Amino acid sequence: MSAPCAVPRTAPIAIAPKPPRFPPSRQNSIHLDSFRSGFDSPDSDSVSGFSAPPCEACLNRRSDCVMGDDEESCVACLVAGTECSLAESPLPRKRKLNGDLDGGSASKRRRRHQHQSLSCTTASSSLVEEMANFGGPTLLKRTLGLQADRYSQYIGPTTDFEPSLINLSPFDPHDESLLARGTLRRVSDNDTFLLLPDHSTPGYEHILSDVDEIENLVAPHGRKLIDLYFRVVHPAFPILQKSVFLEKYERSHREFSPPVLAAVYILAINWWEQSEELASHPRPNVRELERLVRTTLADAMYRPKLSTLQAGLILSQRPEGDQWAPTAQLVAIGQELGLHLDCSHWKIPPWERGLRKRLAWALYMQDKWGALVHGRPSHIFASNWAVQPLNSNDFPDVEWDENDAEGRIEIERGRVLFGQMVQLSQILAEILETFYTLQASQAAANAGAQATQLILSLAKPIQLKLKEWYSGLPAVVRMDSSFQSGLNQSNRPSSIGFLHLAYFATEITLHRRIIRSMDASGAAAASSSPSPAGANANTGGVDPYIQHICRSAAKARLISAMDFVNRLTPSHLRSFWYFASKTNFALIGTFGSLLWATSPGREEAEWYRRRLGEYRWTLSVSSKPGEGKGLTEFAMGMLDISTGLLKKLPEKPLLSRSGSAVDIDAARRQSLLALGGTGASGVAGGSSSSGNLMGMGGFGVGGSGSMSGLESYSGGHSAEASGVQSPGSEESECSEEGVYGNFSATAGMAGLAD
Repeated sequence: MSAPCAVPRTAPIAIAPKPPRFPPSRQNSIHLDSFRSGFDSPDSDSVSGFSAPPCEACLNRRSDCVMGDDEESCVACLVAGTECSLAESPLPRKRKLNGDLDGGSASKRRRRHQHQSLSCTTASSSLVEEMANFGGPTLLKRTLGLQADRYSQYIGPTTDFEPSLINLSPFDPHDESLLARGTLRRVSDNDTFLLLPDHSTPGYEHILSDVDEIENLVAPHGRKLIDLYFRVVHPAFPILQKSVFLEKYERSHREFSPPVLAAVYILAINWWEQSEELASHPRPNVRELERLVRTTLADAMYRPKLSTLQAGLILSQRPEGDQWAPTAQLVAIGQELGLHLDCSHWKIPPWERGLRKRLAWALYMQDKWGALVHGRPSHIFASNWAVQPLNSNDFPDVEWDENDAEGRIEIERGRVLFGQMVQLSQILAEILETFYTLQASQAAANAGAQATQLILSLAKPIQLKLKEWYSGLPAVVRMDSSFQSGLNQSNRPSSIGFLHLAYFATEITLHRRIIRSMDASGAAAASSSPSPAGANANTGGVDPYIQHICRSAAKARLISAMDFVNRLTPSHLRSFWYFASKTNFALIGTFGSLLWATSPGREEAEWYRRRLGEYRWTLSVSSKPGEGKGLTEFAMGMLDISTGLLKKLPEKPLLSRSGSAVDIDAARRQSLLALGGTGASGVAGGSSSSGNLMGMGGFGVGGSGSMSGLESYSGGHSAEASGVQSPGSEESECSEEGVYGNFSATAGMAGLAD
């Protein structure tokens, strides 16, 4: 058999080479240069022409009514494909765009023919987009996610649209191409969206009546509520574009999507009494607003836009607004809008790129903190998340009154706070992924008696990240004495409290897993072999000294968290608190209950019982003005449930302080000798210096022994700044030097009871 001859193959030909950015104009397209010239300048919103009353449709929309060249309908009705009331008007109507007067019959026939084929021309897509903002905000032109009459759908790599064929479509200079199914909008070489009309979606016909009803419910206080929202909520939660929002409201409330306007009103009403102008008036009907926002948001999800996501995120910040199922819907809407992508180089307005990044990270935080407080699997995964870190260019340049120095400082502080909360949420996401997924739980279970060592080795790098995050906090969001004095001189609320509370909740989430693993390791060791003489039932196979270090580190975090809550001032409590805060307050009590339940002796358990009683009193004297329920009421309820369950706990053995100290000291020496190290004395009497007890810096522990990872795990800021006394001590201090400084406890929540 002869060998097959080699036939040289030609180079592959690209299916759809990328067309030039500005292709030549196509045939049979409408020439709209004169029309667009009125929109090229950001200051140009009007079109010259004769003064005449608008048609009924434009009157209802409260928009400018401009006659088209066919003399029979205005441009807005021409685009919408509806009959214009001016067509039957006996008055001469020769108002032309840009003052162009041409009433010839040939022009009429030509324009009428183009009107008939409008839906079949690619240039009409550009006309539709311009008309989406005609007479409207200059900042909304050429947007992707905030058009008035179209919504966008991201075209993913596995849909029925083949990405390789998309470039075969002829795109106009505005990167749009009309297909039978909709209009393609290309924002980059690799990312394309499908634009679809709003009018074909459910509830579209009720938009104007819904937004009118929402505005009437708060009238005449709508603008005051918006100002209150931007003063209290927006600095720390900047998911709205303030300049765009105010620009639209100045013209008409009808330019808003009903759910986002209602959401702003509902959240702002929580601070009704803080406004001197509003406090003397009765509150609007919040229940009716909530009914309207539920129905309008459900309709808006059929035509998702950035405003839909904004409404959902704002509503989730209500005292009772957080639910897990809506979070899943918001994540889906965000993916529909392409918020999970890197939009840094998209061909959209720069301010929209910044808004998209802020919204994306706000959605990320909602998902991660929702997963924590609800104990559910997260919906956002790192493998499908390309959003770039926030930078100063992602925030509006000017959002404050030049004469309001305090307002400017608060805006800047809010931006830093938001960015730091994003970074902390990423660490929380790592903790949830490392320790709380089903796969991670199974891995710890498979480790048996070695589960604690496994958990500690995994916790070490995360603890270092938490330590670096905390030590790197910018001064403007630290709760030091200088900031405290500034609060006392200003009536402005400050939201930095929720950032620090979130930090303690993150620390607690990490330490809960470690404490829980010691019980699991002990149970596994007990089931596999009889316990050695003198071993505690709670420790099982866990080295007693490792248990001592882990419990001491956990105790330091609990003391720091309780101390932080006690030092909150009215300026903090009356501010905006992130939705997870009420659960984060509760997690402090839950953590204390866990340490109480797992205490090896009666003396230590009694110490935690007393501290939890003090913590409940601290919670009881706090409140968040403007809410039907106090900020900490949920935490008190959960604390009562936990302590109620602890009453059924079997009585613990009575351990003497000196006896336990001798056991711990002997166990420490035995552990260090087993590792080939030498230790310093000083762990006696249940008390130790922070370096020996927490940082492990003097022990020279390292390598792959049973102590691996422990030295860095326990080396957080709380540990380093604390001299933790024995559980039987009357007092235990954790001062948070350099962060809380000389923060006076009497000025905080404890002082509110006087």
